[in-house]
Amino acid sequence: MQFFSFWRSLASFRVRIALNLKGVAADVAFVDLDADAHRTDAYRKINPQMALPALVTDDGTVLFQSLAIIDWLDETFPTPPLLPADALGRARVRGLALIVACEGHPLLTPRVRRYLDRELDLRDSQQNAWRRHWTVETLAALEGHLAGHKATGRFCHGDAPTLADICLVGHVTAAINQQISLSPWPTVKRIHETAMALPEFAKAHPSAQPDTPEAMRPK
Repeated sequence: MQFFSFWRSLASFRVRIALNLKGVAADVAFVDLDADAHRTDAYRKINPQMALPALVTDDGTVLFQSLAIIDWLDETFPTPPLLPADALGRARVRGLALIVACEGHPLLTPRVRRYLDRELDLRDSQQNAWRRHWTVETLAALEGHLAGHKATGRFCHGDAPTLADICLVGHVTAAINQQISLSPWPTVKRIHETAMALPEFAKAHPSAQPDTPEAMRPK
């Protein structure tokens, strides 16, 4: 399989975690968003949306959108499962994941930032306020659903990582990059720390990728 990724892409981060948890290897093709490599004709043929990530399976099928890719991985490589066995549990985990993947993250993507800059001509301070607002709103929503809930365990749902944790750590990473303190959301903070202590999560982190700029690596 071939996996199209970029170090800073939070959607790619999600799929990297899933690949690691499943123990599935894929050849990685790096698509530099900062150099507009996703807008080339070559990548447009792979994903007409020109978004990351994409996964090309062994038979040449192109999978796109991180949650759809993760869903395919979970069905194709069922161990360890990324969704609970019961229907109510699966609904809760999917709901938590969608708070990030469909509500919070889309408002922080490069194409949105580009529009705010080039089309609306917003100042840097206004763009920063935009990102902070939606990041904080999503963190508060996650905390509200997680804190004190009987199904919340070491992780978002129970004591094993699920799709919800995969999405949560990416959003917390965006918050940390904006220097947002996590103290108002202690459950989110605890789960993030628990998940990132796992090697499958740590190895997938944006700062640990082969295409990560040297200046962005931990000192």
